[in-house]
Amino acid sequence: MVSRTEEYALRAAVCLAQRYGTGTVRARDMARDTGIPANYLSKILHQLALAGVVESERGRSGGFTLAGPPSSVVLASVVAPFEPQVQRTRCLLGLPQCSDSNPCGAHERWRTIKDATLAFLNNTTLADVIDSGDADASTC
Repeated sequence: MVSRTEEYALRAAVCLAQRYGTGTVRARDMARDTGIPANYLSKILHQLALAGVVESERGRSGGFTLAGPPSSVVLASVVAPFEPQVQRTRCLLGLPQCSDSNPCGAHERWRTIKDATLAFLNNTTLADVIDSGDADASTC
């Protein structure tokens, strides 16, 4: 349901949420702790910074932090820079004419899953994830 890039972005954001309020986290430390390839993570963090999800600080004591408290960051904002919501609403089979009035063979079943996924991403914050124990604290 999510791409590898989106998965890594979510893992990085959870890592930053777990460390929120403790200062910046260096990308190389986050890469080591999360198992995300360092070059790939750097590109992801750059995109998240451009989107305003994270803030970066340059210099010797630099690194990354969440742009706001974990309770204010919804998962949709973390994955949006990599696949805008409009792309998540496209036909599962890629048909351009698929709609409620002209459905493909998978439309109704896919719509249920798609709507649930969008609701989850839009209504779940990083705080929800780390507070519920869904995130393994040992990953970061």
